[in-house]
Amino acid sequence: MNLNSETIVAIATPPGIGAIGVIRLSGEHAISICDAVFRGKNLSKVESHTIHFGTIRDFDDKIIDEVLVSVFIAPRSYTRENVVEVSCHGSPYIQQQILELFMQHGARMAQPGEFTMRAFLNGQMDLSQAEAVADLIAAQSESAHKIAIQQMRGGFSNEIAELRQELVDFAALIELELDFSQEDVEFANRTKLIELVHKIQRLLRRLMDSFQLGNAIKNGVSTVIAGRPNAGKSTLLNALLNEERAIVSEIAGTTRDTIEEVLNIKGVQFRLVDTAGIREASDQIEAIGVAKTMEKIAASTLLIYVFDVIEMSPKEVTEDLRKLHREGIHLIAVANKMDLNPYTKPADYVSDVLFEKNIVTTSALNKMNIEYLQEHLYQSVLSGEVSSENTVVSNARHYDALQGAYSSLDAVLTGFDAQIPSDLVAMDIRHALNYLGQITGEVGVDDLLDSIFTRFCIGK
Repeated sequence: MNLNSETIVAIATPPGIGAIGVIRLSGEHAISICDAVFRGKNLSKVESHTIHFGTIRDFDDKIIDEVLVSVFIAPRSYTRENVVEVSCHGSPYIQQQILELFMQHGARMAQPGEFTMRAFLNGQMDLSQAEAVADLIAAQSESAHKIAIQQMRGGFSNEIAELRQELVDFAALIELELDFSQEDVEFANRTKLIELVHKIQRLLRRLMDSFQLGNAIKNGVSTVIAGRPNAGKSTLLNALLNEERAIVSEIAGTTRDTIEEVLNIKGVQFRLVDTAGIREASDQIEAIGVAKTMEKIAASTLLIYVFDVIEMSPKEVTEDLRKLHREGIHLIAVANKMDLNPYTKPADYVSDVLFEKNIVTTSALNKMNIEYLQEHLYQSVLSGEVSSENTVVSNARHYDALQGAYSSLDAVLTGFDAQIPSDLVAMDIRHALNYLGQITGEVGVDDLLDSIFTRFCIGK
């Protein structure tokens, strides 16, 4: 996609029948193109940010629809270009007729994300804010919405800008020394520079550490429910969802295939996967089910291990967990059927792979402690509430760039320790600046733009 003088057009509302459909134009000739088919006020003479009632007519002066036309005059618009939004009835036929009419008068069909791309290229927003627009559209929970809003309003961008400015000031002192290298002049106090690098690294580390939370909120937490047959996994799934989603019976091995559902806890989505029971398979189909269970566990972020306090000894629980344990997986052990054995002590099940704080006692059948388990799930992901004041990184591209900046600053510190020449230190600083600039689109992102904006919907 290349920015040019062409006027683009697209339907901005979802496909299908609705009460209202919106068709958006952006570009130098957006107002004149719409004015050519609009019967009402002369749009070329109206003020910006005004709405006008009239009709859209074809070449034969036949009315296609009665519409409301919103006019936004450059640079006071989403794209900083002339923008017109036509609100018509939501009939797909009407929308298509109006769209084709605009194209016949000189507009071309917009590509996915082209409106937002023009906003970025015209300086309306930086790249991280543009990406937040896509996240806002895709948000499926309150927490995801909060993060997207915070980033779209420039919260993340402002933090990156402050970090970059500190690095720029840092680099300026080093570069100044290079200009006077023959005179052996030291403009930059090395002790203060090292302190500054450590300070910037602490800020970068805070942003990097927030990525696990941000990614979980944005994409949902992959959560596997596993355990031996008849431990109560499906009953627990039903209790968490508060509906009869999984088939429950006393017959071991009822669940042969995985069942996936979404549970929303305080705005965080948990993608729950109920799996086949873990045991020695008695037939080929059951063996496939067990193999799928292990695959799901390997790809998950959170493992809910369910065990029957009547049937399972602490030794057996430990054996299972050693088989199931994977690096990077957070474990919650659910001691189920406590109503049948209320004297069970969670401490008895503590081992090298299971801490007491990660054991939750329940009776899934009676929904005992289900709310407590939900709170435990929530707290396992969050270190605290997500707020609009806290910057949370949710984009993998941003995380990679932050890592690159952090590593470059590590190289700066190594250079100071080894007393390497200032020009090499300056090079590492420039690398860090480059990584931070990639986040906001200030440097080195031309090859990324198509990849980023083509993920947008058409009309945005």
